[in-house]
Amino acid sequence: MTFLDTADFYGAGHNEQLIGRAIAGRRDEVVLATKFGFANRLGEPTRIRGDAAYLRQACEASLRRLGVDYIDLYYQHRVDPQVPIEETVGAMAELVRAGKVRHLGLSEAGARTIQRAHAVHPIAALQSEWSLWTRDLEAEVAPVCRDLGIGLVPFSPLGRGFLTGRYSSVEGLAETDVRRSQPRFADGNLERNLAIVAKLNELAAAKGVTAGQLALAWVQHRGDDVVPIPGTRRQRYLEENLAALAVELSTEDLAAIEAAAPPEQVAGTRYDATSLTFVNG
Repeated sequence: MTFLDTADFYGAGHNEQLIGRAIAGRRDEVVLATKFGFANRLGEPTRIRGDAAYLRQACEASLRRLGVDYIDLYYQHRVDPQVPIEETVGAMAELVRAGKVRHLGLSEAGARTIQRAHAVHPIAALQSEWSLWTRDLEAEVAPVCRDLGIGLVPFSPLGRGFLTGRYSSVEGLAETDVRRSQPRFADGNLERNLAIVAKLNELAAAKGVTAGQLALAWVQHRGDDVVPIPGTRRQRYLEENLAALAVELSTEDLAAIEAAAPPEQVAGTRYDATSLTFVNG
Protein backbone atom coordinates (compact mmCIF):
# COMPACT_ATOMS: atom_id res chain seq x y z
CA MET A 1 0.00 0.00 0.00
CA THR A 2 1.90 3.01 -1.28
CA PHE A 3 -0.82 5.42 -2.50
CA LEU A 4 -1.49 8.14 0.09
CA ASP A 5 -4.38 10.56 -0.37
CA THR A 6 -4.85 13.79 1.53
CA ALA A 7 -6.03 17.38 0.97
CA ASP A 8 -5.32 20.85 2.27
CA PHE A 9 -8.90 20.92 3.60
CA TYR A 10 -8.45 17.91 5.89
CA GLY A 11 -7.83 19.23 9.36
CA ALA A 12 -7.16 22.69 7.87
CA GLY A 13 -3.80 21.45 6.61
CA HIS A 14 -2.91 19.40 9.68
CA ASN A 15 -3.39 16.10 7.84
CA GLU A 16 -0.81 17.13 5.24
CA GLN A 17 1.62 17.84 8.07
CA LEU A 18 1.00 14.36 9.51
CA ILE A 19 1.58 12.76 6.12
CA GLY A 20 4.75 14.79 5.71
CA ARG A 21 6.08 13.47 9.01
CA ALA A 22 5.18 9.91 8.06
CA ILE A 23 7.02 9.96 4.73
CA ALA A 24 10.05 11.96 5.83
CA GLY A 25 13.15 10.11 4.66
CA ARG A 26 11.18 7.79 2.37
CA ARG A 27 9.50 10.10 -0.11
CA ASP A 28 10.30 7.84 -3.07
CA GLU A 29 8.40 4.93 -1.51
CA VAL A 30 4.97 6.52 -1.91
CA VAL A 31 2.66 8.00 -4.51
CA LEU A 32 1.43 11.17 -2.89
CA ALA A 33 -1.89 12.82 -3.77
CA THR A 34 -3.36 15.99 -2.34
CA LYS A 35 -6.04 18.49 -3.34
CA PHE A 36 -6.88 22.18 -3.42
CA GLY A 37 -10.11 24.10 -3.91
CA PHE A 38 -11.92 24.55 -0.60
CA ALA A 39 -11.07 28.08 0.48
CA ASN A 40 -13.07 27.91 3.71
CA ARG A 41 -12.45 26.29 7.06
CA LEU A 42 -14.63 23.42 8.26
CA GLY A 43 -17.84 24.83 9.72
CA GLU A 44 -17.77 27.94 7.54
CA PRO A 45 -19.92 28.44 4.42
CA THR A 46 -18.46 26.45 1.55
CA ARG A 47 -16.31 28.50 -0.79
CA ILE A 48 -14.62 26.97 -3.83
CA ARG A 49 -11.74 28.69 -5.62
CA GLY A 50 -10.19 27.52 -8.87
CA ASP A 51 -8.48 30.71 -9.99
CA ALA A 52 -4.80 30.66 -10.92
CA ALA A 53 -3.64 32.92 -8.10
CA TYR A 54 -5.30 30.81 -5.41
CA LEU A 55 -4.08 27.59 -7.02
CA ARG A 56 -0.44 28.68 -6.93
CA GLN A 57 -0.79 29.78 -3.34
CA ALA A 58 -2.47 26.51 -2.32
CA CYS A 59 0.15 24.36 -4.03
CA GLU A 60 3.04 26.16 -2.34
CA ALA A 61 1.34 25.77 1.03
CA SER A 62 0.75 22.04 0.49
CA LEU A 63 4.36 21.46 -0.58
CA ARG A 64 5.52 23.23 2.56
CA ARG A 65 3.24 21.29 4.90
CA LEU A 66 4.09 17.98 3.25
CA GLY A 67 7.81 18.75 3.29
CA VAL A 68 8.26 17.64 -0.32
CA ASP A 69 9.52 19.14 -3.59
CA TYR A 70 6.72 17.77 -5.75
CA ILE A 71 3.24 16.25 -5.58
CA ASP A 72 2.61 13.09 -7.60
CA LEU A 73 -1.10 13.70 -8.18
CA TYR A 74 -2.70 17.09 -7.62
CA TYR A 75 -6.50 17.25 -7.64
CA GLN A 76 -8.94 20.10 -7.91
CA HIS A 77 -11.08 19.13 -4.92
CA ARG A 78 -14.29 20.56 -6.37
CA VAL A 79 -14.96 22.45 -9.59
CA ASP A 80 -15.28 26.20 -9.16
CA PRO A 81 -18.48 27.22 -11.00
CA GLN A 82 -17.18 30.80 -11.31
CA VAL A 83 -13.93 29.90 -13.10
CA PRO A 84 -13.78 28.13 -16.48
CA ILE A 85 -12.22 24.70 -16.08
CA GLU A 86 -9.84 25.58 -18.91
CA GLU A 87 -8.38 28.38 -16.78
CA THR A 88 -7.97 26.18 -13.73
CA VAL A 89 -6.39 23.26 -15.57
CA GLY A 90 -4.20 25.64 -17.55
CA ALA A 91 -2.79 26.95 -14.28
CA MET A 92 -2.41 23.40 -12.95
CA ALA A 93 -0.48 22.52 -16.11
CA GLU A 94 1.96 25.32 -15.32
CA LEU A 95 2.72 23.54 -12.04
CA VAL A 96 3.54 20.40 -14.01
CA ARG A 97 5.92 22.32 -16.26
CA ALA A 98 7.53 23.84 -13.16
CA GLY A 99 8.16 20.35 -11.73
CA LYS A 100 5.99 20.94 -8.66
CA VAL A 101 3.30 18.50 -9.76
CA ARG A 102 3.59 15.34 -11.85
CA HIS A 103 -0.01 14.48 -12.71
CA LEU A 104 -3.35 16.27 -12.60
CA GLY A 105 -6.67 15.09 -11.24
CA LEU A 106 -10.24 16.24 -10.74
CA SER A 107 -12.74 15.34 -8.04
CA GLU A 108 -16.52 15.08 -8.36
CA ALA A 109 -16.43 16.64 -11.84
CA GLY A 110 -19.15 16.09 -14.43
CA ALA A 111 -18.60 14.32 -17.74
CA ARG A 112 -18.50 17.45 -19.92
CA THR A 113 -16.13 19.21 -17.50
CA ILE A 114 -13.78 16.24 -17.61
CA GLN A 115 -13.70 16.35 -21.40
CA ARG A 116 -12.98 20.10 -21.44
CA ALA A 117 -10.26 19.74 -18.81
CA HIS A 118 -8.58 16.84 -20.59
CA ALA A 119 -8.43 18.89 -23.80
CA VAL A 120 -6.22 21.43 -21.99
CA HIS A 121 -3.90 18.94 -20.25
CA PRO A 122 -4.13 15.16 -19.72
CA ILE A 123 -6.12 14.31 -16.60
CA ALA A 124 -4.67 11.25 -14.90
CA ALA A 125 -7.39 10.47 -12.38
CA LEU A 126 -10.89 11.34 -11.27
CA GLN A 127 -11.69 10.98 -7.58
CA SER A 128 -15.42 10.69 -6.94
CA GLU A 129 -17.70 8.81 -4.60
CA TRP A 130 -18.44 5.26 -5.75
CA SER A 131 -19.81 2.40 -3.71
CA LEU A 132 -22.73 0.01 -3.61
CA TRP A 133 -24.94 2.83 -2.38
CA THR A 134 -23.51 5.63 -4.57
CA ARG A 135 -23.39 4.69 -8.23
CA ASP A 136 -24.13 8.02 -9.92
CA LEU A 137 -20.97 8.09 -12.02
CA GLU A 138 -21.71 4.82 -13.80
CA ALA A 139 -24.07 6.41 -16.32
CA GLU A 140 -21.85 9.09 -17.89
CA VAL A 141 -18.74 9.92 -15.90
CA ALA A 142 -17.07 6.49 -15.79
CA PRO A 143 -17.57 5.87 -19.55
CA VAL A 144 -16.05 9.27 -20.38
CA CYS A 145 -13.07 8.58 -18.12
CA ARG A 146 -12.52 5.23 -19.76
CA ASP A 147 -12.74 6.73 -23.24
CA LEU A 148 -10.02 9.22 -22.26
CA GLY A 149 -7.85 6.76 -20.30
CA ILE A 150 -8.48 8.48 -16.97
CA GLY A 151 -8.15 6.34 -13.83
CA LEU A 152 -11.00 6.17 -11.33
CA VAL A 153 -10.32 6.68 -7.62
CA PRO A 154 -13.49 5.99 -5.61
CA PHE A 155 -13.64 7.67 -2.22
CA SER A 156 -16.02 6.41 0.48
CA PRO A 157 -16.11 2.95 -1.14
CA LEU A 158 -17.59 1.70 2.14
CA GLY A 159 -20.40 4.24 2.15
CA ARG A 160 -18.76 6.37 4.86
CA GLY A 161 -18.33 3.21 6.89
CA PHE A 162 -22.02 2.33 6.79
CA LEU A 163 -21.55 -0.70 4.53
CA THR A 164 -19.24 -2.30 7.10
CA GLY A 165 -22.30 -3.02 9.24
CA ARG A 166 -20.75 -1.30 12.26
CA TYR A 167 -23.38 1.44 12.52
CA SER A 168 -26.98 0.91 13.57
CA SER A 169 -27.59 4.53 14.60
CA VAL A 170 -25.81 7.88 14.75
CA GLU A 171 -25.66 7.77 18.54
CA GLY A 172 -22.11 6.46 18.59
CA LEU A 173 -20.84 9.19 16.27
CA ALA A 174 -19.12 12.31 17.55
CA GLU A 175 -21.24 15.45 17.68
CA THR A 176 -19.03 16.96 14.98
CA ASP A 177 -19.28 13.91 12.68
CA VAL A 178 -20.68 15.08 9.31
CA ARG A 179 -22.64 11.85 8.96
CA ARG A 180 -25.07 13.11 11.58
CA SER A 181 -26.33 15.66 9.05
CA GLN A 182 -26.38 13.41 5.98
CA PRO A 183 -29.77 12.26 4.67
CA ARG A 184 -28.88 8.58 4.48
CA PHE A 185 -28.26 8.50 8.22
CA ALA A 186 -31.50 10.31 9.07
CA ASP A 187 -34.45 8.63 10.79
CA GLY A 188 -36.51 6.63 8.34
CA ASN A 189 -33.75 6.45 5.75
CA LEU A 190 -31.37 4.80 8.21
CA GLU A 191 -33.72 1.89 8.88
CA ARG A 192 -34.25 1.22 5.18
CA ASN A 193 -30.52 1.32 4.52
CA LEU A 194 -29.82 -1.01 7.43
CA ALA A 195 -31.98 -3.60 5.67
CA ILE A 196 -29.57 -3.47 2.72
CA VAL A 197 -26.58 -3.95 5.01
CA ALA A 198 -28.28 -6.95 6.62
CA LYS A 199 -28.48 -8.64 3.21
CA LEU A 200 -24.82 -7.86 2.54
CA ASN A 201 -23.93 -9.35 5.92
CA GLU A 202 -25.61 -12.60 4.92
CA LEU A 203 -23.71 -12.78 1.63
CA ALA A 204 -20.44 -11.90 3.36
CA ALA A 205 -20.91 -14.56 6.03
CA ALA A 206 -21.49 -17.16 3.33
CA LYS A 207 -18.10 -16.26 1.80
CA GLY A 208 -16.35 -16.07 5.15
CA VAL A 209 -15.59 -12.34 4.91
CA THR A 210 -16.93 -9.17 6.49
CA ALA A 211 -19.61 -6.98 4.90
CA GLY A 212 -17.01 -4.25 4.51
CA GLN A 213 -14.62 -6.57 2.69
CA LEU A 214 -17.43 -7.69 0.38
CA ALA A 215 -18.42 -4.10 -0.42
CA LEU A 216 -14.82 -3.05 -0.99
CA ALA A 217 -14.14 -6.07 -3.19
CA TRP A 218 -17.19 -5.14 -5.27
CA VAL A 219 -15.68 -1.70 -5.96
CA GLN A 220 -12.30 -3.22 -6.72
CA HIS A 221 -13.94 -5.53 -9.25
CA ARG A 222 -15.27 -2.55 -11.25
CA GLY A 223 -12.09 -2.70 -13.34
CA ASP A 224 -8.32 -2.60 -13.40
CA ASP A 225 -8.51 1.19 -13.74
CA VAL A 226 -10.25 1.51 -10.36
CA VAL A 227 -8.24 2.26 -7.20
CA PRO A 228 -10.54 2.74 -4.19
CA ILE A 229 -9.27 4.67 -1.17
CA PRO A 230 -11.07 3.52 1.99
CA GLY A 231 -10.31 5.76 4.92
CA THR A 232 -9.55 4.30 8.33
CA ARG A 233 -8.33 5.47 11.72
CA ARG A 234 -7.40 2.07 13.16
CA GLN A 235 -4.77 -0.43 12.09
CA ARG A 236 -7.07 -3.43 12.41
CA TYR A 237 -9.55 -1.90 9.97
CA LEU A 238 -6.69 -1.04 7.64
CA GLU A 239 -5.62 -4.68 7.67
CA GLU A 240 -9.22 -5.76 7.10
CA ASN A 241 -9.49 -3.45 4.11
CA LEU A 242 -6.25 -4.71 2.61
CA ALA A 243 -7.48 -8.29 2.96
CA ALA A 244 -10.38 -7.39 0.66
CA LEU A 245 -7.86 -7.49 -2.21
CA ALA A 246 -7.81 -11.26 -1.84
CA VAL A 247 -11.61 -11.63 -2.06
CA GLU A 248 -12.53 -13.20 -5.38
CA LEU A 249 -16.02 -12.57 -6.73
CA SER A 250 -17.61 -14.62 -9.48
CA THR A 251 -20.17 -13.30 -11.92
CA GLU A 252 -22.82 -14.92 -9.73
CA ASP A 253 -21.39 -13.28 -6.60
CA LEU A 254 -21.45 -9.85 -8.23
CA ALA A 255 -25.05 -10.35 -9.35
CA ALA A 256 -26.10 -11.40 -5.85
CA ILE A 257 -24.37 -8.39 -4.27
CA GLU A 258 -26.02 -5.95 -6.66
CA ALA A 259 -29.41 -7.60 -6.11
CA ALA A 260 -28.95 -7.13 -2.36
CA ALA A 261 -28.11 -3.44 -2.79
CA PRO A 262 -30.02 -2.06 -5.79
CA PRO A 263 -29.35 1.68 -6.13
CA GLU A 264 -33.04 2.54 -6.36
CA GLN A 265 -33.61 1.13 -2.86
CA VAL A 266 -30.97 3.29 -1.18
CA ALA A 267 -32.86 5.81 0.94
CA GLY A 268 -31.79 9.45 0.96
CA THR A 269 -29.36 11.49 -1.09
CA ARG A 270 -25.64 11.15 -0.42
CA TYR A 271 -25.27 14.80 0.60
CA ASP A 272 -27.57 17.52 1.83
CA ALA A 273 -29.00 19.94 -0.72
CA THR A 274 -26.22 22.51 -0.34
CA SER A 275 -23.38 20.00 -0.67
CA LEU A 276 -24.98 18.43 -3.72
CA THR A 277 -24.51 21.72 -5.61
CA PHE A 278 -20.73 21.16 -5.51
CA VAL A 279 -20.69 17.74 -7.21
CA ASN A 280 -20.83 16.84 -10.89
CA GLY A 281 -19.75 20.37 -11.75
